[in-house]
Amino acid sequence: YLEVATTRPETMLGDSAVAVHPDDERYQALIGKYILLPIVNRRIPIVADDYVDMAFGTGCVKITPAHDFNDYEVGKRHQLPMFNVLTLDAAIRSSAEVVNTDGTINTTLDNSLPERYAGLDRFKARDAIVAEFETLGLLEKIAPHGLKVPYGDRSGVVIEPMLTDQWYVAVAPMAKTAIEAVENGDIKFVPQQYENMYFSWMRDIQDWCISRQLWWGHRIPAWYDANGKVYVGRTEAEVRAKHNIDDAIALRQDEDVLDTWFSSALWTFSTLGWPDNVEDLKTFHPTDVLVTGFDIIFFWVARMIMMTMHFIKDEDGKPQVPFKTVYVTGLIRDEAGNKMSKSKGNVLDPLDMIDGIDLETLVEKRTGNMMQPQLAAKIEKSTRKEFENGIEAHGTDALRFTLAAMASTGRDINWDMKRLDGYRSFCNKLWNASRYVLMNTEGQDCGPNSPDYQGGEVELSLADRWIIGLFNQTVKTYDEHMASYRFDLAANTLYEFTWNQFCDWYLELTKPVLQNGTEAQMRGTRHTLVNVLEAMQRLMHPMMPYITETIWQRVKPLTGAQGDTIMLAPFPAFDAAKVDATAMADLEWVKQVIVAVRNIRAELNIAPSKPLNALLRGVSAQDKARIEANQAFFTTLARLESMTILAEGETAPMSTTGLIGEMELLIPMAGLVDVAAEMARIDKQLEKIVQEIARIEGKLSNEGFVAKAPPAVIDKERAKMADLSRDMEKLNEQKAEFAKLEA
Repeated sequence: YLEVATTRPETMLGDSAVAVHPDDERYQALIGKYILLPIVNRRIPIVADDYVDMAFGTGCVKITPAHDFNDYEVGKRHQLPMFNVLTLDAAIRSSAEVVNTDGTINTTLDNSLPERYAGLDRFKARDAIVAEFETLGLLEKIAPHGLKVPYGDRSGVVIEPMLTDQWYVAVAPMAKTAIEAVENGDIKFVPQQYENMYFSWMRDIQDWCISRQLWWGHRIPAWYDANGKVYVGRTEAEVRAKHNIDDAIALRQDEDVLDTWFSSALWTFSTLGWPDNVEDLKTFHPTDVLVTGFDIIFFWVARMIMMTMHFIKDEDGKPQVPFKTVYVTGLIRDEAGNKMSKSKGNVLDPLDMIDGIDLETLVEKRTGNMMQPQLAAKIEKSTRKEFENGIEAHGTDALRFTLAAMASTGRDINWDMKRLDGYRSFCNKLWNASRYVLMNTEGQDCGPNSPDYQGGEVELSLADRWIIGLFNQTVKTYDEHMASYRFDLAANTLYEFTWNQFCDWYLELTKPVLQNGTEAQMRGTRHTLVNVLEAMQRLMHPMMPYITETIWQRVKPLTGAQGDTIMLAPFPAFDAAKVDATAMADLEWVKQVIVAVRNIRAELNIAPSKPLNALLRGVSAQDKARIEANQAFFTTLARLESMTILAEGETAPMSTTGLIGEMELLIPMAGLVDVAAEMARIDKQLEKIVQEIARIEGKLSNEGFVAKAPPAVIDKERAKMADLSRDMEKLNEQKAEFAKLEA
């Protein structure tokens, strides 16, 4: 006898052979001989196959080609008959269906099965067969064994492999053409490394099973007569006409439907009027970009390429590609990096994040249809822990922007609800900024193209010229990121300009003008406010369509913009002529001064409302001109009561200092400062400078770095060193002054 192991004893009824490894010395003499299969008393061969693991168990494996995928391949290699012993309801048949490896029915072999098992459910048959083996003295032992068991996600029961008739497509010839399309650059993958995944699948292509046993889908266009003869056509009427089949002869259409991916593979051209060569097909095919996930590159992308190039040819007969670029996104995973799945209960419904959902409804939604109580309980527990109060409403725009901001090329996204919270705040920031603009411009003279323009002069402030130039630079940067499919960088570019520059700086810089400017200056600022806000909405619209449409509809009359919807408005284009480099440099300098004063206030815990007097040392002619031209900004935004330039050599009272380039900004500390705290602050700054100097010295003393680095890089490091040395000298001077004050 030979001893075999199995986790599915009921399939013993369908065994066709016992396999051993060809190099296993224990069984060399038995290869090619026959053995009797117990219970059914079927005579089956002993075959040699590399599939067998000599070290596992006894090194003997029962082969059931009709009910195991691996055994099916062994059966094909050895031309073994296949005994189908299960009904569609997974019960034991009264007699086996015997099929040859070419798919024909075998009528010569004995197909009988024990009557006592006929109609038994597979699991009941399993117990009965184990009991019979024990009675016959053929059961060696029962031992626990861990293995993967496939369950149906709808039924929740174990899936049994079995023989069925299926339709296949021989795709090797189509794959050859599709491979060449990527090799010669007609189709590009972004990121490019996904071409390797595409090639690995396509160069090892196998026939494609296209029939599915589902309740919905495109039904397979095949009909059968009473004898099982098959006829293929678009309709039954076409089949009858083509094959001269009389109406009296009954035909039955195949009950299977086409594989979803087969139907989807036709998408690029079937949606445009094919098979008719209509204008839409001529105009819009091929498309430019396909956006998809890496997990369906073979299932969908490759099949679209194969099917399109097979069916669609250009005027010269050359196969036409379905699209020119495939942009591959990452998968969205949960916060722990696990792939989202219904069975794990970690799936987030985008609609819940958009509209919000309470905890009880969320739990019911995740567990309501589950057939496994233990799994449902586990998912309920994790859901309650993760979302104690349900999920708040965030809106469509916040969700879209979050996904864009996290979409690094080809990388999976670990979902983070905090990021979504942050971008909801971003939407609120944009909305409040638009309210500020509209409150200060609606019903006002906003310059050319506005309905209330009286034809007066328009004078742009430094802040106006700065924001116009910065917006154009933002358009340029945004376009570059979009062209390279870096949607994350494009989103961050929008965020940086909108929140940090337009909202936090420009709107504040407009207040001195709107409160105290001349009519021409106010007109210029209002003109800039509405036009930059309007253009911002057009730039942001693809990522945040709803809020931008709403704001645009309100602001467009003030700018003279035309059209019923922002969707049809022109996309912003970079205009180099609007980038005033001088204005941008001047305003950035003004910002540095304001930030320096604000930092001093924060460090010394001085109230923002308290006016300060500033002393300035090391003031260049350019610095002086900037100070004189922008006093209103310093008074309003920095709350500086005065800015006094010290004469060369003039001694300043004990002060805390901020550095703006070569210029020192000193705030006298009499009555303002805690000396000990200020000394600690300077020590902290000195510590950072010492560390940075040490880092640069290490670089410059590294012969390898100096030999390989471009001269410009080395010069830049040396310039940094000089600046840091200068800053350290000034800080040490301040520390010495504090020491005197403390003494």
